[in-house]
Amino acid sequence: MFPTPSRPGPPDTPGTRPARRGRALATGSALTALVLGAGLITSVPAAAAADTPLISEVYGGGGNSGAPLRHDFVELGNPTDAAVDVSGWSVQYLPARPGPSTRVQVTPLEGEIPAGEHYLIRQAAGTGGGADLPEPDAAGNTNMSATAGTVLLVDGTGAVECRTAADCAADENVVDVLGYGAATIFAGSPAAGTGNTTSASRDEAFTHTGDNAADFTVGEPTPTNSVGETATEPGEGEPGEPVEPGEDRIHDVQGVTRTSPLAGEQVTGLPGVVTAVNAFGGGRGFWFQDTEGDDDPRTSEALFVFTGSTTPDVAIGDEVLVAGRVSEYRPQAGAQTITQLEQARWTTLSRGNDLPEAILLEEDTLPTAYAPSDGGDITDRELEPDTYALDFWAANEHMLVRVEDAPIISPTDGYDALWVTTRPDENPTPNGGAHYGSYDDPNGGRVKIESLLDRAERPFPEANVGDTLAGVTEGPVYYSRFGGYLIRATTLGEHVSGDLEREPLRETARHEVSVATYNVENLGGADDQEAFDDLAEGLVTYLRSPDIVGLEEIQDNSSETDDGVVDADVTLDRLVDAIAAAGGPTYEWRQISPEDKKDGGVPGGNIRNAFLFNPARVQYVDVEGGDATTPVEVVEGERGVELSVSPGRISPGDSAWNSSRKPLVGHFRALNRDIYVVTNHFNSKGGDQSLHGVNQPPNRTSETQRNAQAELVREFADELLAADPRANLVVMGDLNDFQFSRTLDILTGDGALINPMVELLEPNEGYNYNFDGNSQALDHILVNGALSGRIDYRIARINSEFHDQVSDHDPQVLWIDTRAGTSPGRR
Repeated sequence: MFPTPSRPGPPDTPGTRPARRGRALATGSALTALVLGAGLITSVPAAAAADTPLISEVYGGGGNSGAPLRHDFVELGNPTDAAVDVSGWSVQYLPARPGPSTRVQVTPLEGEIPAGEHYLIRQAAGTGGGADLPEPDAAGNTNMSATAGTVLLVDGTGAVECRTAADCAADENVVDVLGYGAATIFAGSPAAGTGNTTSASRDEAFTHTGDNAADFTVGEPTPTNSVGETATEPGEGEPGEPVEPGEDRIHDVQGVTRTSPLAGEQVTGLPGVVTAVNAFGGGRGFWFQDTEGDDDPRTSEALFVFTGSTTPDVAIGDEVLVAGRVSEYRPQAGAQTITQLEQARWTTLSRGNDLPEAILLEEDTLPTAYAPSDGGDITDRELEPDTYALDFWAANEHMLVRVEDAPIISPTDGYDALWVTTRPDENPTPNGGAHYGSYDDPNGGRVKIESLLDRAERPFPEANVGDTLAGVTEGPVYYSRFGGYLIRATTLGEHVSGDLEREPLRETARHEVSVATYNVENLGGADDQEAFDDLAEGLVTYLRSPDIVGLEEIQDNSSETDDGVVDADVTLDRLVDAIAAAGGPTYEWRQISPEDKKDGGVPGGNIRNAFLFNPARVQYVDVEGGDATTPVEVVEGERGVELSVSPGRISPGDSAWNSSRKPLVGHFRALNRDIYVVTNHFNSKGGDQSLHGVNQPPNRTSETQRNAQAELVREFADELLAADPRANLVVMGDLNDFQFSRTLDILTGDGALINPMVELLEPNEGYNYNFDGNSQALDHILVNGALSGRIDYRIARINSEFHDQVSDHDPQVLWIDTRAGTSPGRR
């Protein structure tokens, strides 16, 4: 039961690279021929020499298995005899088969493309790959498909609205388009598909006939920037060079800010001792550390030597002299940079040397203040490692650190990583986690642990919250876009279990109605039976078969296959059958199928909310007419307040729900009480700046859409309660925001709705999700004032603190006492 998931990180937050897919087109002075329909291509003469910049090369395999480069990229070419200023332009990316609601990813451009030269736009990095790109002329964070996609060069930075070839051809701002692989938008015919090791590129003359297939050739990627630099392979090491220490030491390279004062320069003869080797996967290399140093707490005494996909021929304890080019590697836009050496050469002077002593991270080692809060980019700000935790990490980048007997505050994820804390008394949860209760207190004692050890010889522990890494865990400090600064362990402590167990919630009394919310993490009709069985076990054994269940992340019958299927009857029937087989009731369900690819989530999954209810205890009040586009309204019925449609969706046509799940409203009747339930899945936090990034405080851009969604749900609640102030209203689901957020303030302001998590639980119990070692609350159940005095509420801790979780969210249950109070709900 509760198997280890094989998904990338928590949904709604940045994780590993998503499955890659895409497609493209070409215009300019001439988007000369576009596919207008299946098998229909407009016939046009070959274009004359282009008089605008063009897309000259596209590569989407960066960082994938076997990739020669760490990043995706788009390269532009200027075929004209004069420099062209592209400031205010953008490159934009669409997947291979975009739907009307598919989000286009935009990368703004600035500066000039010299006459006859190139212009390089760096895009997202993967976890592997070999060489770095040359210094880009612009950078974005788009994950492009390795095999098929659409890249558009646009005069402007507003996202294009076209999602078909004809519409893109009609858009006068579209300058050029490349469609490759199975793209449905392209010029003439699509360029051939690419892969992890190949790109699609024009020839040196920037030939432009208006036919992508004719103009682009698949071959080895050759990224070139505006000054003619190309990608360089990482060094293999050249014995005998350098043989003497140079003028610079490592602390001179590191400097007193986040970036090296010698970035882009060649250094030679840097002395140090090898402290760690990354011999597995992509991004290989080694760390070495100066054993002397300058006693300046702002300057790190260690560096990482990047060797790409080649395992360096060094061992821990080797005394080395290293030469190479100083570079700043930024894993993604907004992340900290990693100071490193590339194109390196080194000489091993001796072996088996003692290592420098690792810095012991104790309760008072990391400053309690997390980051400077001046506002804006802190990259060039002088480090204050005694004042800010982020500055401490930057000032000790690549240096050996250690923790001892470290309490584990997150479960092991699917990528062999976990979080510990150096401050066990910092906002502890009942089970030993670290509670995230404020934007101003992100639990700066958290430390992420990954392993450099051979998994076959030293498997990574499968840990739960409350377990311990006993003894010493030691390794160099590194940085990842997934979680920020971390320890790459060369010594890993022993895993000691804290004996955390799942505990069932109480039974529902005869006079109560139980209402639950559960994010079932992309459950689709084509999923393995084990997923249904495990969810059913949780609902029956630990939630005690609630009377009403609001489900989030239900996918259509074909799961993530993008085939036009939108119905979810197979998905829901399989879950109902699994619950009955597990000893639960035979639930019935209600849902509304969305329009294809209109509700966000994985393309083709058609994610939506749904209701389960136990017909032996609850009656569903059906009102026909609810569909994907019809809004639910509050109306006066024979028995009082009614819904115009049930189930129904709140304002589904409002732009607040673009590419996002629409709330599902249902009318239930139980124990002579009418209960109105709204189950929600608000916009994700994707796109927000990270806690560990260079922008402090981080900008939470995704809040704008969530706040607009909360306003619409609040308007519905106000309308219902204005019609019947004594109505029983439950608003619940994955609101993707915290109890202290503006999103929740909108819903609970003026006491309109009450949050039982805040009112009935101790503050450190308010969590149902674990992200980057922070136990936090994204899911909520809210009730109106008429219910607030006659409810009980609990969180079923069955997922977020366990490595073998079924979903990454903990479900919650609300019990409504139908005996108390005078409100009949229905008169």
